[in-house]
Amino acid sequence: MAVLLKWMLAAALAVAIAGCGNKEKTTPVQTPAQTPVQTTTPTVPEQINDTRPVVAAFGDSLSAGLGLDAGQSYPDDLQRLIDAAGYRYRVVNMGVSGDTTSDGVERLPSVLAAHPAVVILEFGANDGLRGQPVALSKQNLAKMIEALRQGGAQIVLAGMTLPRNYGPEYIHAFEQIFPELAKQYKVVRIPFFLDGVGGVARLTQPDGLHPTAEGAAIVAHTVMHYLQPLLKKSS
Repeated sequence: MAVLLKWMLAAALAVAIAGCGNKEKTTPVQTPAQTPVQTTTPTVPEQINDTRPVVAAFGDSLSAGLGLDAGQSYPDDLQRLIDAAGYRYRVVNMGVSGDTTSDGVERLPSVLAAHPAVVILEFGANDGLRGQPVALSKQNLAKMIEALRQGGAQIVLAGMTLPRNYGPEYIHAFEQIFPELAKQYKVVRIPFFLDGVGGVARLTQPDGLHPTAEGAAIVAHTVMHYLQPLLKKSS
């Protein structure tokens, strides 16, 4: 609990610093350390000869691998874990730094175009850091779950939390989004996406929020724990 609290305090400081960087922006907290945000929508890599079912890592900078070298994001590590376990799936990184749940809804067509078998849905952190209405975040996540399910995908929903300075009522309402949606739609839920990483200095970048390469590997193991029951081995 002390480790998590430490992470919360670090996150709060990062948000405060980011908010002072440019007061003219209406949404100053794009990434906790004012790192330039990727604004282009990722395209699904063309894999003409790759017929493996797709696992889409659909989310924000935590999925995109902000601040990491190529091959170090959690989706990269997840691919290695899937391969090592003998499953034939292709992990596609569809994370965009700075994205909110509203952005996720807008990007649904590109995700559905990949025909994913499973989607790891990782959104909400940027909504919460910007103090957006909880009801809107929940509504957007519900839209994504419904659309992805209609597209034939199974869902793994990544749970999030917020710095303590956002107030107990807002934090509680925000945290409840994820178990409530998981229960409503009967989808797999990761209680806390950064479990074992948040608050650990050697596992997070200087902003105190984004995982290092070592931290991303731990996130991948966490995701794999909840994803594996949904995977099928080829006969």
